[in-house]
This record gives sequence, structure tokens and C-alpha cells, in this order.
Amino acid sequence: MTIGRDREPEASGPQRRCVATGASFDRSGLLRFVVGPSGELVPDVACGLPGRGLWLTPRRELFERAIAKRLFARAARRPVSVPPELADRIEALLAERCRETIGLARRAGLAVAGFAKVSEALRAGKVGLLLAALDGAEGGRGKIRAVGRDLPLAVVLTATELGAVFGRDNVVHVALGGGRLARRLIVDAEKLAGFRPDAVVDRGAEPAAPRTVRHEGGIGPK
Repeated sequence: MTIGRDREPEASGPQRRCVATGASFDRSGLLRFVVGPSGELVPDVACGLPGRGLWLTPRRELFERAIAKRLFARAARRPVSVPPELADRIEALLAERCRETIGLARRAGLAVAGFAKVSEALRAGKVGLLLAALDGAEGGRGKIRAVGRDLPLAVVLTATELGAVFGRDNVVHVALGGGRLARRLIVDAEKLAGFRPDAVVDRGAEPAAPRTVRHEGGIGPK
């Protein structure tokens, strides 16, 4: 299944209602907002801020619709102010959260970068999630996809953003072992795809598993 800007979260866990569509979905796939002390709308991408949550299907056009029609104020039952360029701020926060998760995976020995290392991990069956640079060449992405065709693939970060995680100028291909971090990353990547033009997440034919542990050779299943 390909996840793009028109994707809606699947309903399978605790439900929350989207302020823009009125439909209820699993809260893990929605964006949470709270109203700050001075009445400003605050995005809560980690779902950890205190206060009553206001939930939105993660798509830029729905956010803009909710602002234009004052749907956040209606849901909050109070005046709500929206900081300038908040949609771009949300995109930046989601991109940062994705980079942080990749960084955690890297430090845990669960992420590798570069075409050769990713290809090696794929051949060894040690990959639960693939990432390709949003501005990378289609040819290289196609080669990696051909080897890992049943795996989830997220194309949401630029080569510079991926490179920063690995201490390089640019990185085009990244692989994560399956497990909690891969699951967290794919959820956040889907949210980011709703705010970033041309970004896409393909969940592939199988969920991002098996569970992985760190070992001397890099990423790998337990």
C-alpha cells in the first residue's frame, strides 16, 4: 500500500476524532495539538504535552482547511490563535522526530547507510524498514526496492537530512532492523508525508518485523 498525501490513518486502536473530517481514527496515526496558556495552537508531535488534545489527520491541506474554518477553536470551545507558518513548523518537527529515531537506531547498531551496506543487509535478511532520500535518483531507489520489494519503504527525508544523522554530507539509502524503532519511524514518516510534497511511504507486503538486537556486524534479527 502506498502512503501519500491523501492517506488517512487506519482505525485499530484508541480512537480520536479528526477536527477537519469528523471521522475517528487510531490516535497513533493522528497529529495532536493543544491550546497554550495564551490561546496559541501548539503542535504536540510526541503526544506528551499537558492539556486537552485536538486531533487532526496528518495532511497539510486538512490543517489549512481547519485553520480557515476555525475548526480548532470550535473543537476547543475557545478562541485559538495560530502562529504564522505553523504548517511549515509542523513539517520541521516531524522531520526532526524522524531523524531522531534514525539516530537512536544508529546508536543501537540497528541502522546502516549507503547503497553497499544496505544491499548487504538486505541480502542477509536483516532489514525491517528501508529509507531512500526524497531527492535521490529514481534508478538507485529502484535497485534497492527490487531487492527489498516486500519491505516498507519511506521516502520522506532529503539526502542532506539523512546524511546529518550519519555525520555525512549526503546519504541516499538507509536500512533499519525491524522492531520498536522501525515501527515508530514508519508512523512518523507517514505523518511527515502528509506535509511534504512528493514524500511517500510504502508499507510493502509485510509489517516491519522481526525483532532485532545489536551485534558486532550491525543490524540483524534476534
